[in-house]
Amino acid sequence: MHAHELDPQRPNPARMYDYFLGGFHNFEADREAAEAAEAAFPGVRASARANRDFLRRAVRYMVAQGVDQFLDLGSGVPTAGNVHEIAQAANPGAHVVYVDAEPVAVHASEALLADNPGADIVHADIRHADAVLSARQVEALLDLNRPLGLIMASVLPYIPEDDDPDRLVARYRAALPSGSYLTISHGSVEDFDDTETDSVYKVYNSSTSPITSRSRERITSWFDGLELVEPGVVVVTGWHPESGDTPVKLRLPHYGGLARIP
Repeated sequence: MHAHELDPQRPNPARMYDYFLGGFHNFEADREAAEAAEAAFPGVRASARANRDFLRRAVRYMVAQGVDQFLDLGSGVPTAGNVHEIAQAANPGAHVVYVDAEPVAVHASEALLADNPGADIVHADIRHADAVLSARQVEALLDLNRPLGLIMASVLPYIPEDDDPDRLVARYRAALPSGSYLTISHGSVEDFDDTETDSVYKVYNSSTSPITSRSRERITSWFDGLELVEPGVVVVTGWHPESGDTPVKLRLPHYGGLARIP
C-alpha cells in the first residue's frame, strides 16, 4: 500500500488541515502553505472549520439512528472533536477505525488511542479499498455484517480523476450492509473563475496530495440509489446546523450529505 513517507519539508494537506483547526501536529512547511492558501483564497480556513462541525453533526445523527461503529477514511490528524470522541460521548460502546496515509496523522492517532480499546487507526491509502476493509484493525473492531457509518469527509478532493473516485466510492458502498450510512463532504470551486482559484491550486498541487474540485451534482451522484437524509447534499453550514457551530460565512462552498443504505 502506498502509505506516505514522512517529509517535513513538503506540505501535507492533513497537517495543513490540522493547522487550520488549531492543532499542533504540523511543520513549518505546512503552516506556510496553509497561510499561503488562505491568502490566495480567503475562506479556506473557515471551510475547514465548517467541515469539522458538519462531521460532528453527522456522527451524532448516525449515533441517534443506532449506529455504533464507524470507518473514517482519510481521517487526518486527530484534533479536537474526533469521530471516536463524538460517538463514544453518546454511546461509550461505539467502535471507530480511522484510516490515513500520512505518518504524522497515524502516529498522533496511535498515541491518542493507546488507552481506548474501542478505537484504532490503519496506516493505509484509502485507494486500496480491499486492503483497508480486510485490515487487522477493521476485523478486530468492526462487524461488516452490521450497520456501519462510513465517513469520507473532505478526503475525495485528494483522489484525482485518474484514480476513479466513482469506482472507489462504489467499492466501499458495496461493503456496507443495509441500514448503514455514508457521509461525504467535498470542497467545490466550480462557481469561481480560474483567476480566483489558480493560486490556491498552486499551493495544494505542490503538496504531497494535489487537490481536485468537483461540482455539487458530481458529489450528489455518489449517493445515487441511497436514501438521502434531508436536506440532501447542501453547503455544510446548512446541514442540520447547531448553536455550537463555529460561526463562519463560507466563501468557499463545501458540500456535504448523509445517506442511508437501503
